[in-house]
Amino acid sequence: MPEFQTSPGMRDILPPDSARWRQFQSVFAGVVESAGYGEIMPPLMEDLGVFQRIGDATDVVTKEMYDFTDKGDRHVALRPEQTASVCRAFAQHRPPTPWKVFYAGPNFRYEKPQRGRYRQFDQVGIEVLGADDPYLDVEVISLGWEFYEKLGLQRVELLLNSLGEPEDRARYVAALETYFRDNIASLTPESRITLEKNPLRVLDSKREGDAGIVSGAPRIADFYSEGAAAHFAAVQQGLTDLNIPYTIDTKLVRGLDYYRHTTFEYIGQTLDSAQNALGGGGRYDGLVASLGGPDTHGIGFALGLDRTLLACDDEGVFAAPDPSVDVFVVDSTGGRQALRITAELRNAGFSVDRAFENRSMKSQMKAADRSGASVALIIGSNELEAGTIVVRPMRGAVDVNRQREVPRGDMISEVTKALIVAVKEASA
Repeated sequence: MPEFQTSPGMRDILPPDSARWRQFQSVFAGVVESAGYGEIMPPLMEDLGVFQRIGDATDVVTKEMYDFTDKGDRHVALRPEQTASVCRAFAQHRPPTPWKVFYAGPNFRYEKPQRGRYRQFDQVGIEVLGADDPYLDVEVISLGWEFYEKLGLQRVELLLNSLGEPEDRARYVAALETYFRDNIASLTPESRITLEKNPLRVLDSKREGDAGIVSGAPRIADFYSEGAAAHFAAVQQGLTDLNIPYTIDTKLVRGLDYYRHTTFEYIGQTLDSAQNALGGGGRYDGLVASLGGPDTHGIGFALGLDRTLLACDDEGVFAAPDPSVDVFVVDSTGGRQALRITAELRNAGFSVDRAFENRSMKSQMKAADRSGASVALIIGSNELEAGTIVVRPMRGAVDVNRQREVPRGDMISEVTKALIVAVKEASA
């Protein structure tokens, strides 16, 4: 057992999984950049106050943040999410609106590690600041949906709700609090504590003991103003126009004061019901103002990488990229020729690997096989003297009689031909 290992809830991401993560972020970037979103890279660490604006009623703020006093006596925290950082950046830099940005990267929360949940976890997400248009809500939701389709996922469900205007929400919260207090004996002890902080959060309870009382709670739709109802109707019509299926979930709320209007979640239907949220988001107001900026409308979402990849595994889609290279160079003349050949091939656009430490021909051929290369290029003393190189197919019907010795000057064209043949044989 080594002396040092990763901390609880942290882990190393090794090849080829690391390539899968990078491809995940690349697919996401391709989807949102096509809609005019630019990437923001907020710092991993912010002043603690940035994240306290999320709300003192949340476990993220009260229990889960990695916060400490740095050497300059500043109270800082590793980011537990990125929406607050994006809003801080908007307040600081005041870009023109609507400001459409996306992000990707790790967050940190001190919570109990479990399947699909780690203390360091990656998310991708988007935020749009400075516009209050229901069709922007549709665009944001549709980009998340398109991303899941690009990954190949088919068993994703979109849950949709609206919190209405702030006045609607206030009346609803008051009715909800009255209802839960009238039935407090039926709530679990945990939900009684939550009730004191925020009645809306009680609706999030997945505990079996709360199921009955939560199912009978008042519905936010009964409190919508005319404007709120029209906004929500436009969102639903927009999703229908784009052929995006959705389910209205009246218990889907956001417990933070700055949320309003549209809320949504993407559910992985193959995952355990207690941990099946792949991501979600909603429309919000007031967060930018609380961070020193102007009153600014906002909407966005965050999607969890780990749970989404679990859903991909369940559905057998979006596998890790093939780590194999195109060409493996075998050099029994000391290694200098391999150095030159690999550089030439890489400059021509091929992926190329080689052996080191002047190993035997047999050892190098084994390494070539392990690399997954489609073609091996072999150079020994005879080839070096003759100015040639051996091109040997490594996949399909591998037969030493298929290898060819070609002039060194024809190497690029011969490798290209050999790779075309390898692709045809692989698809046959």
